[in-house]
Amino acid sequence: MGNREKLIGLAYKYQGKYFRILKAIKNNEEIDEINDDNCLTIFDDDYPLELRQLRYPPFVLFYKGNLDLLKKEKIGIVGSRIPCEYSLKATELLVKNNMDKIIVSGLAKGIDGKAHDVSDYSIGILGCGINYVYPLENLKLFEKLQTQGLILSEYPDNTKPLSYHFPFRNRIIAALSNVVYVMQSSERSGTVTTINEALELQKEVKVLPFSIFDEQGVYNNKLINDGALILEANELKIDNLK
Repeated sequence: MGNREKLIGLAYKYQGKYFRILKAIKNNEEIDEINDDNCLTIFDDDYPLELRQLRYPPFVLFYKGNLDLLKKEKIGIVGSRIPCEYSLKATELLVKNNMDKIIVSGLAKGIDGKAHDVSDYSIGILGCGINYVYPLENLKLFEKLQTQGLILSEYPDNTKPLSYHFPFRNRIIAALSNVVYVMQSSERSGTVTTINEALELQKEVKVLPFSIFDEQGVYNNKLINDGALILEANELKIDNLK
């Protein structure tokens, strides 16, 4: 059995759990061969170079959709699952002003969903199995990305969306993105893990500023105060923001 087939088999056996797979590799664990045409492994030539820069590069990525999108210029858009109207409108404008780029986000509710919905072509990074639609309200977005975008996941089949999957998957969003845009965040949100990964990879992080009177934007403004780049009006054509 080749190394590629062994990795795929381990990914299925351990439901994509990175450190279980790593331990099995170190122990030279035997595994039944599993063939899966809809996946990329770290041994494949078309495995994204950006992901090889990660401390923990995914061993296997299951996918649905157009892999050619990985070769194009990409920007990450991340933010709250319960966003305010201001950050939603800013996300819409940001996407519309970057229609020549591929949007990378997490296919979650809120900011992620808005970014995928507005974009023509986007990449959704899952924190669950490649066949598991989560959240269910994003079913139409899942269907859209399968036909004119791309869905990627470390997790095979119907692996459940466990809470610790999401912070870990955020490293993939950060790595694939040339720039990461933070539209609305809080200090304890999963967005922070994406920011930290992006900074570790020396990626630009741009943050949407909020009014000093808006409590929902306190952490965004703190990020800017701490040295993050400001998402400026010319990137949004802010005159149209009502």
